Amino acid sequence: MIKIHPSILCADLGNLANDLKRLEGADYLHIDVMDGDFVPNFGLGTNMIEHVRKHSDIPLDVHLMIRNPSRHIRHFRDIGAKIVTVHPEADTHISGTLQLIRELGMTPGIALNPGTSVETVKEVLPLCDHVLVMTVNPGFAGQKFLDFTLLKLAELGKLAEEKKFDLCVDGNIDFDRVKLLRPLGIKSFVIGTALFKHDPAEMIRKIKKENK
Repeated sequence: MIKIHPSILCADLGNLANDLKRLEGADYLHIDVMDGDFVPNFGLGTNMIEHVRKHSDIPLDVHLMIRNPSRHIRHFRDIGAKIVTVHPEADTHISGTLQLIRELGMTPGIALNPGTSVETVKEVLPLCDHVLVMTVNPGFAGQKFLDFTLLKLAELGKLAEEKKFDLCVDGNIDFDRVKLLRPLGIKSFVIGTALFKHDPAEMIRKIKKENK
């Protein structure tokens, strides 16, 4: 069964408690944390994450688009993160950070930007249970899907079986794109704009029914 991670950045943040109630069937809530340095935007902060945790018991998938993420791993554990994903370009000692995430009882994940090759992260894949592939440039919702990332997804789909990690994709994902990507070995999908502009629970049910 595939897993759906609604992107909270695309919810109505002014009425977040209500939007969270509309996410029946979601497996994780995807939280983008951005520092305005590693990516050219600011994302969800601690107070917003605590608000999410207060109004939903769906596990949190925290995507750290920040420099030197190892400094903050314990903090995100303490506010409820279950998956923590970091970028290799943002961390001098990525293997140590992935090990720390696991030692603190969370699922370690690594994220690949569109321009980041599989070769860049092959050495640390054994330390990862979650691999997130960005199919848009990180930082902003609503961008065009970058077709050249399909080759990377196909390669990682094969490696996912061998290395036993969950392959997840994030970037302009909708119902039709899930059907296109599922055969590549992708089991988890971050969905933002396409989910919240409809009835999220109904879309989640439809996606799972048609992509078993």
